[in-house]
Amino acid sequence: MTKTTRGRYTLEYKQEAVRLVRGGQSIAAVARTLGVVDQTLFNWVKADRQGKLKGVDSKLVTVEQMELSRLRSELARVKMERDILGKATAYFAKGSM
Repeated sequence: MTKTTRGRYTLEYKQEAVRLVRGGQSIAAVARTLGVVDQTLFNWVKADRQGKLKGVDSKLVTVEQMELSRLRSELARVKMERDILGKATAYFAKGSM
């Protein structure tokens, strides 16, 4: 089992995520794009509605760290798509013989 660390995000980062949701995008889509858990983003939106959205000191999460998080999320999605396509290729190749 892998040990994960809690993400610490700035108030600006959270506000931007909430703005994307309020702009019409689904929570799931925004969470996938940013590399955060759906429930976390849902909690941020809820806290923003209540006026209780808070962030950590901006020194803790840099722009590079946020970009790294987004890229890791995108890499995981692309790997999953690759695996699915590989299985589909094997399935259809077996059926054509």
